[in-house]
Amino acid sequence: KMDDDDDIPQLSSHTLAALQEFYLEQQQREGMKTSQGFNQYSVGSIEEDWQLSQFWYSDETALCLAKEAVLAAGKGGRIACVSAPSVYQKLKEQDGEDFSVCILEYDRRFSVYGEEFIFYDYNHPLDLPENLLPHSFDIVIADPPYLSEECLQKTAETIKYLTKGKILLCTGAVMEEQAAKHLGVKMCKFIPKHSRNLANEFRCYVNYASGLD
Repeated sequence: KMDDDDDIPQLSSHTLAALQEFYLEQQQREGMKTSQGFNQYSVGSIEEDWQLSQFWYSDETALCLAKEAVLAAGKGGRIACVSAPSVYQKLKEQDGEDFSVCILEYDRRFSVYGEEFIFYDYNHPLDLPENLLPHSFDIVIADPPYLSEECLQKTAETIKYLTKGKILLCTGAVMEEQAAKHLGVKMCKFIPKHSRNLANEFRCYVNYASGLD
């Protein structure tokens, strides 16, 4: 006899655990009651995990980068956020805009965002799902988690695989030469800010005529 609940879709245990952890964190956040119409996409809805070298952008920076991505991607464009979840969250807040977005991220807490979440480990830059076709994104926004040439070089492989051409990279000012070498990107005038001040000066780099200058 078949089990009655066979046809009920089951969440995998890791998704369930991630969801439970996510909701628990939500409840613990001061004054964040559902009655206040909590927005799951707001920047900071998932807390930074410093062990994963996570630092969220300030609201203004996330919004500025999201708007730049939408403009650069064009109507019906596809945007990939590689290790840049706060930009992804801002993009999701742009209701009714005509674009689609994916988030490639090592932190599985972001799996609460469903099918748009793709687990990503920069140590395996091309270990990507088959449905993520090469050169299928109009722009890739990336913020490699570590300021090392190795991390940038490996993340660059992913970026080059995903993008049709346009790249928006956020990383330390010290990475300027390596960014040019591995991705052919140049520093913009726009200076990204984080919600907590970082010791390292951060900059944005692009390989196209952007609105960030």
